Amino acid sequence: MLSKEANAASYFVDRHDDAGRGAKIAYREAQTGRTLSYEALANGSGIVAGALSRAGIRPEERAAMLVLDQIEFPQIFWGALKAGVVPVPLNTLLSTSVYDVILRDSRATILLVSQALWDVVAPAVTDNPYLRHVVIIGDASEGTVRFDQFIADAPKLDPLPVNADEVAFWLYSSGSTGQPKGVAHVHSALKATADTYGAHVLEISEDDVVLSAAKFFFAYGLGNAMTFPLSVGATTILFTGRPTPQGMIETLNVEKPTVFCGVPTLYAAMVAEMDRKGVPTAPLRCCISAGEALPEDIGARWEKHTGIGVLDGVGSTEMLHIFLSNRPGDIVYGTSGVAVPGYDLRLVDEKDVEVSVGEVGELLVSGASAANCYWNKRDKSRTTFEGMWTRTGDKYERRADGRLTYCGRTDDMFKVSGIWLSPFEVEGALVSHPAVLEAAVVAAQDADGLDKPKAFVVLQDNAPDDDLLESLKAHVKDRIGKWKYPRWIEVVEELPKTATGKIQRFKLREGDSC
Repeated sequence: MLSKEANAASYFVDRHDDAGRGAKIAYREAQTGRTLSYEALANGSGIVAGALSRAGIRPEERAAMLVLDQIEFPQIFWGALKAGVVPVPLNTLLSTSVYDVILRDSRATILLVSQALWDVVAPAVTDNPYLRHVVIIGDASEGTVRFDQFIADAPKLDPLPVNADEVAFWLYSSGSTGQPKGVAHVHSALKATADTYGAHVLEISEDDVVLSAAKFFFAYGLGNAMTFPLSVGATTILFTGRPTPQGMIETLNVEKPTVFCGVPTLYAAMVAEMDRKGVPTAPLRCCISAGEALPEDIGARWEKHTGIGVLDGVGSTEMLHIFLSNRPGDIVYGTSGVAVPGYDLRLVDEKDVEVSVGEVGELLVSGASAANCYWNKRDKSRTTFEGMWTRTGDKYERRADGRLTYCGRTDDMFKVSGIWLSPFEVEGALVSHPAVLEAAVVAAQDADGLDKPKAFVVLQDNAPDDDLLESLKAHVKDRIGKWKYPRWIEVVEELPKTATGKIQRFKLREGDSC
């Protein structure tokens, strides 16, 4: 049944004026100080909806958004939903060639882009057979129009009546193992994440001020900075630039958020920065982490510095946000916690049989936030979305207390002497050494053609010597077992990662042998 109330924009945007929050700040840009009130968000998104309709962008057509974390983003996103147009937020750190692939794959008929990103995407716009409009937030170029001109004098539209199961927006997966895939989400999925993780784990309230290092285009960041705060009328701090440890610590000091949302690599770098320069004074009540499993040592060091534990959790683009997590007052570092209320989990072996306590299996999840499909990838959709269950591709071990411990991606696991080895376990042991900032472990073959662990490490400070590398091997043996230690250790300046902070281990495996 079609209804205006089924449109996600009705719940997340328009109802706040009736709740008396119209004048409250919904968004504030950390670098510029620009703000957007709840009333301005409702009005601005309605005008964007009118501008899209006036430009001939029809319901169900795609609107590509290459937009930084700035106050125009929520107005465009919710405006598209109000118009029945499908917004497709794009990773802001990709190359021209990837943008070309995504724009053609999505068949977007309009592109809205921040001026700072125009030079990268401009070559992909040339000869695109689908784009009818290009709108730049900033100064326009030939063949484009300024955002303020695009919306000038446009009629303000109410949310279009839709079905709750209708596709609302797409996100492209981060591509940690290859080309990104278009993931289609429905209107009801947004509220499903707010009613589960947002309410029961994050325990978000109207009084919260949220700072998310993860960006809007990332499913994790979309929930942190959009879904959860807008579900209760909280305030979100937007950080437009790259979230460096120094920048995040300074923003914590200045903006005083109560909730901080980071990723493991950033937490590791921020802990190292705090070791040298001290702890920020923000009135934090909650910190969360996702993207990859948080190493036990990093979580413990953060809590020692700040007095606030990190709720490490697991989510995915396919499930829209976190479905497995530690909980306030119930944190066990080194584990991913338990199922978020509203989600069911299974751990299965290669024959889809439930594994026992102490065994490793692939994680399957069921919940109302699951995506419909991958766009134009039917075979992949059928092998990932199996009825009510979604395959995550992650391997976990079930502990006797019911908590799950991350072992690695299915493609990252390998056997040493006939026993499954978790790269993440070895990485966790390595980063617990004071000389190591980051680590990634992959399988490499020895002279006999047998798989053994090889580590790539980023050091805290100085260049290594032979004694340090041998010390790291001994450290791993002492922490997790003699057969698990890395036979080779290579020091690198940085690890290959996606824009969302996930380590791309497949790039380390490519062509590697010892």
